[in-house]
Amino acid sequence: MKKYTIVGIGELLFDVFPDRKALGGAPTNFAFHCQQLGHEAISVSAVGRDTLGEEIKAELQARQLPAILQETDYPTGTVQVTLSATGSPTYEISEGVAWDHIAFTDELRALAQRTDAVCFGSLAQRHEASRTAILSFLKAMPEGSLRIFDINLRLQYYTRETIHTSLEHADILKLNDEEVPIVARLLGLEGDMEAVCRQVLTDYSLRAVILTRGANGCSIYHEKGSVFHPSACIKVADTVGAGDSFTAGFISALLAGRSHLEAVALATRVAAFVCSHHGAMPTLPSEYRVVEA
Repeated sequence: MKKYTIVGIGELLFDVFPDRKALGGAPTNFAFHCQQLGHEAISVSAVGRDTLGEEIKAELQARQLPAILQETDYPTGTVQVTLSATGSPTYEISEGVAWDHIAFTDELRALAQRTDAVCFGSLAQRHEASRTAILSFLKAMPEGSLRIFDINLRLQYYTRETIHTSLEHADILKLNDEEVPIVARLLGLEGDMEAVCRQVLTDYSLRAVILTRGANGCSIYHEKGSVFHPSACIKVADTVGAGDSFTAGFISALLAGRSHLEAVALATRVAAFVCSHHGAMPTLPSEYRVVEA
């Protein structure tokens, strides 16, 4: 079975917990799990010329995840993470960091031109430099490739313009139930969660809208209807990176020729496994692979 080239572009950082720090950033979490599931995956971001930047390079090398990491004069990004009693995270995100300053280079253009699927979010578009690079990457991708907007609304780091423009360049939107009312307000949409998702699907001519609802399962809305899959019953260690791993599972399976229902079933298993472990990048069981090694 063919391996596809999948890219995660955007923030790359260390999640700093009270007792430890861990490699993080939604696009890199996504890429890491796509690679574990059997595809060629690449992380694209920027780091500082500092100790944390060197540590990130070493972490990615240890995980054997290919990356294009631009070096900048800005510090490597960090996020202070606090977990609630149920494992849900809250974030304090550093500003003026390296991943705010990704540049669209000839190297990125060449990668974009051979990319089968890319995942991007709203957070890395908070600064004009990275926003321009991300949109340029999307425009340079081949016709028929997949552009996944995993919206990941964080704190105040999003605008209506960012969401609207991203949706105009996307093929698939992934969001959670807490983000639906925010998207509805910003885009002037009304109705329940399903109505909002279907309206976005139609207004932006998307291939699919993925709505995750935590313990209440996941729905996939597409032009021919919808698919629902229940959540797995697990003991949660923490939920950091769960959404990123879900997106990775869904896209990896979809590219491998699985149906929407099969893709969401795998995505649910992957996310449940990640939630049952500390950190966003646990090693997945080999039977989850959609492409043989």
